[in-house]
Amino acid sequence: MKFLHIADLHFGKSVHGVSLLENGDQTAWVQCFLRLAEEVKPDAVVVAGDVYDRSAPSGDAVALLDCLLTALAERHIPVMMIAGNHDSGQRLSFGGSLLARQNIYIAGVLSKELTHVTLPDPDGHGPVTFWLMPYIFPALAAQVLEDEDIRDYDTAVRKLLAAQNVDFTQRNVIVAHQNVTENGAEALRGGSESMVGGVGQVDYTAFDGFDYAALGHIHAAYHVGRASVRYAGSPLCYHFSETRQPTKGPVLVELGVKGEEPKIQTCLIPPLHPMREVKGSWEQLRDSELGQAAYRRRSPVFFGDSAKTGEASSWRSPRNTIPSERCLPHIRARHRRKSRWRNCFQTSMQPATTALLRRRTTWLCCILRESMCGMPNLPASRMPMG
Repeated sequence: MKFLHIADLHFGKSVHGVSLLENGDQTAWVQCFLRLAEEVKPDAVVVAGDVYDRSAPSGDAVALLDCLLTALAERHIPVMMIAGNHDSGQRLSFGGSLLARQNIYIAGVLSKELTHVTLPDPDGHGPVTFWLMPYIFPALAAQVLEDEDIRDYDTAVRKLLAAQNVDFTQRNVIVAHQNVTENGAEALRGGSESMVGGVGQVDYTAFDGFDYAALGHIHAAYHVGRASVRYAGSPLCYHFSETRQPTKGPVLVELGVKGEEPKIQTCLIPPLHPMREVKGSWEQLRDSELGQAAYRRRSPVFFGDSAKTGEASSWRSPRNTIPSERCLPHIRARHRRKSRWRNCFQTSMQPATTALLRRRTTWLCCILRESMCGMPNLPASRMPMG
């Protein structure tokens, strides 16, 4: 019996002002994933939380999820989905009873009895039951279980699982979206994951007895404690620091007879626009990257003053522009009003401005994304000054 494990899709995500929906990254990934599903022909697809990037997703993000679920339903592939901390459980599980008739099972709101789906003997080795546990926190678990002694995440998960009628003589898969650790050891997280160190830890032994634990929440793909307790990781890089993580892709899990270790394989899906990080002085970046790779490869460039902020801001490319080497000293920056940038203005950088840039001693971080390129838009608050 085999299934595909994915997590942290974050549909509707924007990276430093660049929408991964508008530039086609997430749509292209969905199309590649559906082709993979046609090739692999899994018995199920598991989505371990953070389907959307925010609790109130955009219409385009909802439409992309609808496309994914509809295509899987047409291929008669059951879907096991839970809500993550970025999702609204109520919104995600809307129409859940109706969708369940199409073999799309969504656990958005925590209940005392976890949503569980049993696939009867898909491979001749007995049934497989998927236990869907949406993101939980202690106060909610204490309310659901009517147990005021629940004070931490680890206790909440253990008591919730203990309250389930799990037949451990058969094969069982737990789907969870928590900060799972091994003896309290923290994982190396990406910059897009906003968690305070040590908060919400659940030890991997809480899932003892389950044949596989399909985890979401951490954007890196790795196992915790034992090989069968595994994070799938996010499908794309959502922060420049995540370029240091291993190559991303859906996890193909094959369960054998009860008691055997599952076979686990990562199926690589190359991103439409690969993200990479390079460092150097302004002159080095201008000469080696802007003058050569950026315009030649038609890539927008992300700049940030790492010495001051540690973050990257975005240069976005207006349409209908033709880049060339002579564009370098004449960068026209235009910023459209956005919620994160309150000050809007329009300016033109003439050759004299580049002299100010040369005097800057601060080292900059640069990320190149393989996308269309033109003369960049520079947010006002990130304009290099003398």
